[in-house]
Amino acid sequence: MPESQFHSILYDKSSDGKVAYITLNRPKHLNAIDPHMPPELRAAVREANHDPGVHCIVLKGSGAGFCGGYDLGIFAESALRGETDGSQDLSQGYEPFRDYLSMKECTNCYSELFHSYKPTIAQVHGAAAAGGSDIALSCDLVVMADDARIGYPPTRVWGCPTTAMWAHRVGMEKAKRMLFTGDLVDGKEAAAMGLVLKSVPAAELEGAVRLLTDRIKAVPVNQLWMQKQMINSTFEAQVAASQRLATVFDGITRNSPEGVAFQGLAAEKGFKAAVAARDEPGRTPAYRKLWKSSL
Repeated sequence: MPESQFHSILYDKSSDGKVAYITLNRPKHLNAIDPHMPPELRAAVREANHDPGVHCIVLKGSGAGFCGGYDLGIFAESALRGETDGSQDLSQGYEPFRDYLSMKECTNCYSELFHSYKPTIAQVHGAAAAGGSDIALSCDLVVMADDARIGYPPTRVWGCPTTAMWAHRVGMEKAKRMLFTGDLVDGKEAAAMGLVLKSVPAAELEGAVRLLTDRIKAVPVNQLWMQKQMINSTFEAQVAASQRLATVFDGITRNSPEGVAFQGLAAEKGFKAAVAARDEPGRTPAYRKLWKSSL
């Protein structure tokens, strides 16, 4: 896909050509995922991989944040059953394979970051929520601003994280805590639990990532490829199995009774009202303080 055909991302390189920059570029919508973004992301990663001068890839978001997840204005508030992708007409029952084919394609696009021959680094400011966390956590390294937030609120209703990187990054118990609650946590807490590599003050984020890429880009491309392949080989089978199951479950969550009700509330009162009704129960001041919930 030629760069000129990108609708929802930007592709650029450093002045020396050694660092590729992919920017999620729907700032008016908090870089929410539209139908263009997943295949364009995959195309951009492949472009960087086939550029002999590029040593590593930085993924970031334009505007106020990294990525707010799927655009609920498209996929929930304005969705039409039987017409909008991911929202089946359930009058004749639910057909899981149809949904799996569509959603697994998105999962595969995000996973291009994990399978990329060259190192991928997510530079996260603002929020990496829901599908945005799917994208960020598919990168090899994640560097967050202290006040940035990451998590997957749709595990409460209407989603399952299809790239399924949580347990592989933080272990079983911490992954369960995050996905049982749907909480967002800030960069400091994400780094403390081992979900991301590092958290720095927001004003230092770009500089911190640049210091990292300056170090990495001095390593020959073939050396970087070999180290990544060796490490990934330890996890690839487990990640693939988790992603297959998560993608099946994601389809079920959007077409379950609760998922249908969530979509109905979004259509009636707007997706922000539906999200608030889903996410606020139990999130008392005491809970937020003790569990560092930044939702």
